[in-house]
Amino acid sequence: MFKKLFFDHPKKVNETYIEHGWFALSFAGKLLFAAIAAIIHAFIPALFEKTASRTVAELYAKTHNRG
Repeated sequence: MFKKLFFDHPKKVNETYIEHGWFALSFAGKLLFAAIAAIIHAFIPALFEKTASRTVAELYAKTHNRG
């Protein structure tokens, strides 16, 4: 069970546990940035017009063929 919880998924995407953790944290940081940009854009439409959608597209490009 321990192996399944911590190591099976990273192995599927050809990463170690640590590599996968760093990738996931980086991904989360970029999503947080996109969310903040979208919130600001909601109140001031002239700011961050494409930031959130561009960030999501970049993240999709990095992940859609993994594992």
